[in-house]
Amino acid sequence: MRLTTKLAGASLLILSLSACGNSQGDRAISGGAIGAGAGLLGGALLGAPATGAVLGGIGGAATGALTDPKTINLGRPIWR
Repeated sequence: MRLTTKLAGASLLILSLSACGNSQGDRAISGGAIGAGAGLLGGALLGAPATGAVLGGIGGAATGALTDPKTINLGRPIWR
């Protein structure tokens, strides 16, 4: 399988998960999945896809668990 095909598939997976997560647990799961996908891609470019996926998953899960959806600006103007 060509690298461009793998990148396209991984990008589609990441985009499909990007809107998941209202509760803290949901955000940790979706953040971990998105982070693992991004880490897999970054690690593949450096020759260590498994390590990248693990580190990205840990970082994404931590970010998802530690953030509050009420304090994240999702494109709404902050001056209102």
